[in-house]
Amino acid sequence: MALRFRLAKQGLLVATLGMALGACQSGNAPEQNSTEQASANKLVYPVTQKDDLVETIHGVTVADPYRHLEANTPETEAWVKEQQAFGQAYLAKIPNKQAVVDRITELWNYEKVSAPFENGDNQFYYRNDGLQAQSVLYVKGLDGVEKPVLDPNKLSADGTVALSGVAVSNDGKILAYGVSNSGSDWQQWQFVDIATGKKLADELKWIKFSSAVWDKENQGVFYARYDAPAGGDVLADVNFNQKVYYHKLGTDQRQDLLIYERPQNKDWGFGIEVSEKGEYLLLSISQGTDKRNRFFYKSLFEPKSQVVELILNLEAEYEFLGNDGSVFYFKTDLDAPNGKVIAIDTRNSDKSQWQTIIPESTDPINNVAIINDHLVVSYLHDVLGQLSIYSMGGQKRQDVALPGQGNVAGPFGKASKDYFYYVFNSYIQPETTYKFDFKTAESSVIAKPKVSFNPDDYVSEQVFYRSKDGTRVPMMLSYKKGLVKNAQNPTLLYAYGGFAISMTPRFSPANIAWLDMGGIYAVPSLRGGAEYGESWHQAGMFDKKQNVFDDYFAAAEYLVNEKYTNSTKLGAYGRSNGGLLMGAAVTQRPELFAAVLPAVGVLDMLRFHKFTIGWAWTSEYGSADKADQFPALLAYSPYHNVKAQAYPATMVMTADHDDRVVPLHSFKFAAMLQDKQQGTEPVIMRIESNAGHGAGKPTAMKIDEFADIYSFLWQSFGLTLPQTIAK
Repeated sequence: MALRFRLAKQGLLVATLGMALGACQSGNAPEQNSTEQASANKLVYPVTQKDDLVETIHGVTVADPYRHLEANTPETEAWVKEQQAFGQAYLAKIPNKQAVVDRITELWNYEKVSAPFENGDNQFYYRNDGLQAQSVLYVKGLDGVEKPVLDPNKLSADGTVALSGVAVSNDGKILAYGVSNSGSDWQQWQFVDIATGKKLADELKWIKFSSAVWDKENQGVFYARYDAPAGGDVLADVNFNQKVYYHKLGTDQRQDLLIYERPQNKDWGFGIEVSEKGEYLLLSISQGTDKRNRFFYKSLFEPKSQVVELILNLEAEYEFLGNDGSVFYFKTDLDAPNGKVIAIDTRNSDKSQWQTIIPESTDPINNVAIINDHLVVSYLHDVLGQLSIYSMGGQKRQDVALPGQGNVAGPFGKASKDYFYYVFNSYIQPETTYKFDFKTAESSVIAKPKVSFNPDDYVSEQVFYRSKDGTRVPMMLSYKKGLVKNAQNPTLLYAYGGFAISMTPRFSPANIAWLDMGGIYAVPSLRGGAEYGESWHQAGMFDKKQNVFDDYFAAAEYLVNEKYTNSTKLGAYGRSNGGLLMGAAVTQRPELFAAVLPAVGVLDMLRFHKFTIGWAWTSEYGSADKADQFPALLAYSPYHNVKAQAYPATMVMTADHDDRVVPLHSFKFAAMLQDKQQGTEPVIMRIESNAGHGAGKPTAMKIDEFADIYSFLWQSFGLTLPQTIAK
């Protein structure tokens, strides 16, 4: 679940499961000839308490028989242990899973180096030797000697304590870093002297959705935090009233200076920056996950200055790019759904005086940076990346030649530098870092990984299809060369569709393993994302959310109609907001899929806003507390739309430390689905211990998760995994 202000457990009769497994070997088999045989083949699930809880919401009677699973009680804990063991036992019975693990591990085992960033005379970058649980932060000085600055693998024995963020002082001498335990959104920030490696005594707690931002003098950091959860449940209590503080190095956090708060606006969140020359503290103020934001600033050269409310109305997105004295540059979608670049002179900030520097075009702007007195802009053209360079006056200088069709991450650079970095990748090409030099106007390769496969052996193509209402939707299809469209290819359809997050091509070594198995990896760019700008996003929000689901179903139908696959070989997978999409897939169109995998999904649309940061998503979904928004939410809420019928094989995935989309969503949905399943296909849970929403997950845990996903899909397709997977 994206957020704008920068969003475990035994007790099962395994014998019962073992007896039932034989019924699930053949995927979506034809219906049995007798009711008795079908009943005999059904799995016997762990017993779940079912209550008669019914409430009336806006005049509508709504049942919630599994609300008790929301509470962290011994009974819930025992139920979770049973479900966890039940799911593990099912997955353990699938033969030859080790072949999948081995191939993914082989593909994953290559050195990965990030794009560098520079502070003072030091250059910093992340490196992973291949199978390290977490990537290590390195530094290289003017002498060219590199050394590790921070190795997150030493923070815990099992790799579940992850590095959640870093901030290097402007002189490159002090590192501030945040750590997260077991995937939680809560962070603790600490400090280390880069030259000596000595850890400083400073420690900052109760930070969520915030980095640490250094002042120009390198004396301390600005950050945003919440008060400690009043209810005592740090993984479920709702989070409101974020506040901006300043911490001076060498002092206790209790002495930190409160810079700004809005107690009258408890749902305001603060994105913090300091201008490159250090003149201003910049506050991007969001409400939940709404793309629109307010923008305030404060002079740091005048200690007693007040916060200036430059943009007070919540009417558009304003992303600060940089400033030239009093002139501030922004990327905005004000009257421009595809984005534009504007300049505001703070000495005369009336909207009538705002200047458009780069106007809106037919392709949406993905990212902008001010580098070497130029505006470097990345665009999306039908989801694929493009990179262009403009003068500060808006005149186009050149397009940057890219190595193919894929995704561009970046540009990464500073206004004071005459070069920038960018990263290119696709579904079949791993991340390669390039450096563009303004002196030569050309790019050069900085870091290209050596992988154990040949990208030329694979295909990644773009197709277009029509959704239910005629909307043209793009989809990327990746597969191994030589694939035949015989309607029999195992296919994994992955999607998201929300929060203005664009599903651009991105490389994963695990996907190559799926292609090596003979599979197709399909990713449609559904409405709700930002692939075609803010209008594309808004077409999948609030009462238009059904458009997202219809786009997804149309993608599945296209794959079947074009004979890439058929419904008995088609798997559905999505995470977070994509997990909600999976909940809609299994409840609305169960006949389309052989298997559905809702992962860390938002599945109870009537109560999501009552836990942790869930309230922030009402700006995307709406709220059941509002009478006019309630009907649409109830109409598609997966938990409330499960009925007694046959469902495809379903693996509901969650984690015990997910405090973004709390696991109660998955608990309640899985319990309801198990109760209502009338077919013979399994409904199991995969519950990870010491893991969260996904960030910071160690490598071994990622590989095992992919192996379980692929194994479950293969089993559901009625296929047997080979003992080895060929390159």
